[in-house]
Amino acid sequence: MVNIRASMMKGIGTNIIILGFVSLFTDLSSQMVFPLIPLFLSTTLGASPIVVFLIEGCAETTASLLKVFSGYWSDRIKKRKPFVFIGYGLSGLMKPLFAFSYIWQSVLVIRIAERIGKGIRNAPRDAIVAESCDAGVMGKAYGIHRAMDGIGSILGAVMALILLLFLGFRDIFLLAGIPAIIGVLLVLFIKEKKKDVPVKKVASIRISFKALTPDLKYFIIIATIFTLGHFGYAILLLRALDIGQDINSALVMYILFYLIYTIFTIPAGTISDKFGRKPVIITGYLLFGLTSIGLALTSDLFLTICLFMLYGLFFAMIDGVQRAFVVDLTPPELKATALGTFHAVTGLVAVPAGLIAGLLWECFSPETTFFYSFIVSMIAAVLLLRSKSPCEFKSV
Repeated sequence: MVNIRASMMKGIGTNIIILGFVSLFTDLSSQMVFPLIPLFLSTTLGASPIVVFLIEGCAETTASLLKVFSGYWSDRIKKRKPFVFIGYGLSGLMKPLFAFSYIWQSVLVIRIAERIGKGIRNAPRDAIVAESCDAGVMGKAYGIHRAMDGIGSILGAVMALILLLFLGFRDIFLLAGIPAIIGVLLVLFIKEKKKDVPVKKVASIRISFKALTPDLKYFIIIATIFTLGHFGYAILLLRALDIGQDINSALVMYILFYLIYTIFTIPAGTISDKFGRKPVIITGYLLFGLTSIGLALTSDLFLTICLFMLYGLFFAMIDGVQRAFVVDLTPPELKATALGTFHAVTGLVAVPAGLIAGLLWECFSPETTFFYSFIVSMIAAVLLLRSKSPCEFKSV
């Protein structure tokens, strides 16, 4: 057992473990809130599905631009920790405020503010992960971080499910602030390494964008196309309600999705270290397409549960691996800028993606939304598959 643990942690720095616990407590807090938001909006505030999709899309898109600038400034001043602390702090402060929402517009404002915190922290945090591990285990490093994030998500969703038996939505939102505070305090234990790259090498943001490699830009285009058809957990939960399940059953399926994600995210990262990022990401896109077509063709409870699990496997295949992929294709002095650009560009299409999904759902049918997602995911998979050298996108 000791040898297995030593092998698992080989090349993994202490910062990654600390960030893992930061994400664990933060996501414990988040998942006490976020799975309940679509249900809170639809059952308590009477919001329509298109409003639910619009809120999620606006929140992600508003935060996206900050991911670029926080990443760029993190590279420029050679500091990551202040951005991580401020970002987690802002997100933590926002979650209890959902308890005081009585119209969907206030949920929108708070959701945007919470995502701004994510926009500030994400790129610098992901850069710390890349700088705190050996190059040959970067996929595994991101996998470990995402797995600990996933553990927090499972614990948070389980707590939300249990607390929902005794408390209302608003009381649970208030309690979610406690683990969020713990996560913020843990950021203080991160120790940044001194950067060897001179500050003057990171010039204006325009020059920094131009310095990003053609391979990276091409991959970002493909990932953005995929994101146009990628539905998140909000649609999964609404689908569960659509086929006749109650709120508790929907949350159980959500927990199962995150359990599968957590189990497979480290193996997915490790496989990408050995065999390259490209085949892992393509497999993830294909699994998402299979999930989409399955949700379009069935309303059977058992098959829907299986599709929730398949969605978890898909998410494990791309979540950490795409981040490692971006770093592979990036000049060393521009890690955070590149990660911020990736998060921002893919995040900026969240509003149109959400509007398309919502309009298809309401104007046609839920099945139409899933058929659309299937088509877009297949296009992205084919584009990535047909990419040729030097865009082979293997780990370095």
